Amino acid sequence: MEKWKSVLVTPDTPSLEVLRVIDSTRLQIALVVDENRRLLGTVTDGDVRRVLLAGKSLACPVSEFMNCKPTTAPLEADPATLMGLMQAKTLRQIPIVDAEGRVMGLETMMSLMARAELENPVVLMAGGRGERLRPLTDTCPKPLLRVGGKPILERILETFLAQGFRNFYISVNYKAEMVESHFGDGSKFGACITYLREDKPLGTAGALALLPQFELPFLVMNGDLLTNVNFAHLLEFHAEQEAVGTMCVRDYTTQIPFGVVRTEGHRLLCIDEKPSRTVFVNAGIYALSPQVPQLLPSGEAYDMPRLFEAIVASNQKAAVFPVRDAWLDIGRMDDFERAQQDCLSSDS
Repeated sequence: MEKWKSVLVTPDTPSLEVLRVIDSTRLQIALVVDENRRLLGTVTDGDVRRVLLAGKSLACPVSEFMNCKPTTAPLEADPATLMGLMQAKTLRQIPIVDAEGRVMGLETMMSLMARAELENPVVLMAGGRGERLRPLTDTCPKPLLRVGGKPILERILETFLAQGFRNFYISVNYKAEMVESHFGDGSKFGACITYLREDKPLGTAGALALLPQFELPFLVMNGDLLTNVNFAHLLEFHAEQEAVGTMCVRDYTTQIPFGVVRTEGHRLLCIDEKPSRTVFVNAGIYALSPQVPQLLPSGEAYDMPRLFEAIVASNQKAAVFPVRDAWLDIGRMDDFERAQQDCLSSDS
């Protein structure tokens, strides 16, 4: 949070001076405060550009174009919470304020990433054929299909990197050479990538048998998901529950298209017209303890539901972590098209 005091400006500061403040630091923001340092608004270089495009004078005060409802965080917010908030709202900075709204600091995505680096490995399952997305996957593996101009797996990688993860294992099989050519060893993304090469399809869990022995819990995620889940919170929950395996789950609601008849023997009690039923479904994201790969047979196809059944059968604890964050499984063509629209909206 260093240098944040240098970006404080008053409401009557001319926009040209505000632009100089923004350009003079790496923080890329100005904080508009009153005489008691209470936050009134924020200004980024994008806000100044919009002023210029609107034909306004650079002499106009910042109060005329500042964001009057900025996202803020309290003093007690931990790095994981701040990272999750920034990612959810696509922010690069967030002012820290006290109970009275006075500015007490400024956090940036870069500073959080620098000190919140996590050593827990991340396993991304990217070996599937993507049959339901044919003919797109006839010539391109599903992880490299572009969503909003960027490969799905690259978006996933960036999400983890933004939350401080650096150590990745990617399982590959179908058109593996294309995936490996695109990502290499991960260094150009600021990551370290090791590949788990499947000689044959090993299902959603079988490739875990190819992992080295870890000392820390690790994350596993399907390579066709887009989400902003706070993965640090998932690992914290996994530890708190003292679980061997934790499965992320989502609400799924389905409507019965008929009237459901409730009876008692031959007596009709009532009719529920087209009721809805909500259940938990597997979200394709997991936290696993280091001993879990030992439950897997080497070289055999194995799926995650079966692995969790094995954990339960061995009298070890399996937990569920409800996901309320944005989540999209790009498994079918309509999901792929929806992802394009979602990314266009979020990137605009």
